[in-house]
Amino acid sequence: MGGRWSWREGALALGAVALLAVFLGGILTHVEAAPSVLPASPAERPVDAFVEVPVRQDAVAAAPVAGDAVAASSAPLAPVASVDPVWLARVSAATGIPPRALRAYASAQLRIVTEQPSCAIGWNTLAAIGGIESDHGRHGGAVLGEDGNPVPAIRGPALDGDGVAAIADTDGGRWDGDTLWDRAVGPMQFIPDTWSRWGADGNGDGVADPNQIDDAALATARYLCGVSAMTDAAAWRAAVFAYNHLEAYVEDVAVVANRYAASAAAG
Repeated sequence: MGGRWSWREGALALGAVALLAVFLGGILTHVEAAPSVLPASPAERPVDAFVEVPVRQDAVAAAPVAGDAVAASSAPLAPVASVDPVWLARVSAATGIPPRALRAYASAQLRIVTEQPSCAIGWNTLAAIGGIESDHGRHGGAVLGEDGNPVPAIRGPALDGDGVAAIADTDGGRWDGDTLWDRAVGPMQFIPDTWSRWGADGNGDGVADPNQIDDAALATARYLCGVSAMTDAAAWRAAVFAYNHLEAYVEDVAVVANRYAASAAAG
């Protein structure tokens, strides 16, 4: 999804493309722009292996969304989840997602499995958001380092009300370098005010940093699961809509997530 870019509070997302739904890791979206799946039971796997979850396809109805995310998870920090390196290499090759970014998305899912096992969020949902928001930390020629930080840092435009939401500075420029207006920050494009409520330490270094992809991916997973357990299509759509209040964005995420799931299954 190179070069695709969106900002959470008010920016225009790209149009959706029809794609047959194939799901792994709990993703629940649509076929031909209509939600169409329900989850199946996860397969038994070793705890250090990444779990791929098959689903059956059944018709379900989409539901309107009201309200935003409720509250950040209060779960204590835990060691970074282990992702099976064989799975990582295979799925990275099949999907084109850089291994370092894919590891962050998969690790976030594994963390949520222990923190909020009823949520059922999939790695491919997180990867789709990361791909759309920042090309997996590579937007504008940035390079995602092994430490999980893109260089140069990724910043969205000033949220000054000119075609985007107007959000005055909330962090004193700490994360976005702007003391007048907020800007979306990092691989998952968190605005500082949202980060202050949902920031997470995904890499276990004691710092919750929206620029660092493990932290940002875990915060995204907690945010989505805080909206709704993603156990059916309507709940999945509600959670993604809360992340960016545009139906077109929800459709885009669904298309990309489905493509990643299909590629991983085929690979």
